[in-house]
Formats: sequence, structure tokens, C-alpha cells
Amino acid sequence: MLKTILVALDGSEIQERVIQSLEELQLQPTTKVVLAHVVPAVELSQEVVSDRPQAVEGLPYLQVEKQLQSYQAKLSGESVIEIVTGDPAEEIIRLANIYQADLIAIGSRGLTGVKRIIQGSVSSQVVENAPCSVMVVKPAR
Repeated sequence: MLKTILVALDGSEIQERVIQSLEELQLQPTTKVVLAHVVPAVELSQEVVSDRPQAVEGLPYLQVEKQLQSYQAKLSGESVIEIVTGDPAEEIIRLANIYQADLIAIGSRGLTGVKRIIQGSVSSQVVENAPCSVMVVKPAR
């Protein structure tokens, strides 16, 4: 039985499929869901306000928080929201360790070839280093 699931959401179109996949798992009411969003760290040369995570791909912090709250409202069991700043793969793994997650649900943008090499794959890094099982949700074909 899954006690805790960490759901890594990034503001992309794939996050809707991740949420749908979570619903398909038919979770028990006792399963805790951690809705997490990692804001990538900005370059040190940029001036930023340090008391709150910065915008990610054009989405301001409050919009990200509002989106996560709308997903949270649809969940029947206990849930929490985590919005953190840092390297996405490292932060997802750190949160999975903190919450002792039994499963991480994450989307994959489906990058291949050179794009995957240049941009990297957060989902691949998480699968490789996660302390628990990882469910990777791929885009619709």
C-alpha cells in the first residue's frame, strides 16, 4: 500500500497527464500526496528577491501556488504543497527522502536526441537516484 506519493509538477502541459495518472491509481484515503513544484535556481548574476521562489517559465509564484491548490482541492486524502527552489532532480529526490515517499510521479517531456543531451532529463535523473519507485508519465502520442 502506498502511504506517501510525491507528485512532481513543472507547469508544463504534461502535468495534467500526471494528475490524471494519479487519479487512475485509485488511492486510499490514508495515502498522503505531496504536490511539489521546483523552481529552477536562477543565475547568480540576476537580481532577485530572495524571500520567495522566482517565476518559472513565465509563471509567477502565486500562479504556481494557485494551480497546485486547485489540484489539492480535488484530492480526497491528506495532501501538502511544496514549492522549492533549486536543481529540479535534486530537489525532487530531497523531498522524496524528507517525506519518505513510496512513489514519485513525474512527467517526461519526451525529449530525444540532441535536445535530451543538451537540456537533460529530470525524469531520468530522478529514476536513477530516487529512494523509491518512480512512475514516469509520458506525453500523449
